[in-house]
Amino acid sequence: MTQSRYERNVKITLTELVLEGILGLPPDPRGVIVFAHGSGSGRLSPRNNFVARHLQQNGFATLLLDLLTPDEAEDRRNVFDIDLLADRLLLTKSWLEQEPRTKKLGVGYFGASTGAGAALQAAARKPSNIRAVVSRGGRPDLAETYLPSVAAPTLLIVGGWDEPVIEMNRSAFELLSCEKKLIIVPGATHLFEEPGTLEQVASHACAWFLQHHY
Repeated sequence: MTQSRYERNVKITLTELVLEGILGLPPDPRGVIVFAHGSGSGRLSPRNNFVARHLQQNGFATLLLDLLTPDEAEDRRNVFDIDLLADRLLLTKSWLEQEPRTKKLGVGYFGASTGAGAALQAAARKPSNIRAVVSRGGRPDLAETYLPSVAAPTLLIVGGWDEPVIEMNRSAFELLSCEKKLIIVPGATHLFEEPGTLEQVASHACAWFLQHHY
């Protein structure tokens, strides 16, 4: 996948753990958005990359990240280990707060699939400097016990034809006590592969991050 002119490969080293990432840094970024994906190749997700490019064009730094190592990703159970994924997000947040290029920036989370549950758990556990959270086709229900503690403004985006996930998001929405919004994109399935639907996701996500303290 061709990188944008703003993007560089990074390795986030945490003791013996090394996570692969792609850091996108436009000039004078207004904040940094961390992408949380449940699979082991989240940084290469074409949908996340599409949204990241849109955010970069609107002045946001982005960090596309593999929350699992290649060995861990081979075990499908790890994709649903929300505690593990949230731990990795919190370690990444600490890295961003020490990295000279990003340490002064407010942080947002963009979670897809099970990564959305991890993002919400991480936002609840360490809320400092978390400005907003966006979930795309996510499983916020997997962070159910943490949802009432989420303080960051949270946007849930679901495809209109993704009926089981719509219900999961509606239930999770009721548990959130922060500023919140649920958007259902008409004619979209779980992966937002239909023409124009991913563009709507990117537009809604960008507007949400712009609205909240950036």
